[in-house]
Amino acid sequence: MEPVRMCVGCRTRAPRTALLRVVAEDSTLVPDERAVRPGRGAWVHDTPECVAKAIQRRAFVRALRASSPLDTQTLEKRLNGYGNKVNGSK
Repeated sequence: MEPVRMCVGCRTRAPRTALLRVVAEDSTLVPDERAVRPGRGAWVHDTPECVAKAIQRRAFVRALRASSPLDTQTLEKRLNGYGNKVNGSK
């Protein structure tokens, strides 16, 4: 049986493989592609709609129990396609 997690954006349940784990490192949201980074994680669908909804509702701050606002630029860049390319690929 596959583990189920809840998306902090749309608040629907989905298999763990369908969601992206996000962790906070030095007040910055960092996508955890392989779900192995240490610390508390939040799960979200890998879509701009769910991420935007989670940011608007401050769901990442609550889920990660952060005491200050989190920088979302790294996560937003990943969703826009930056950083997905492997060296030399187009």
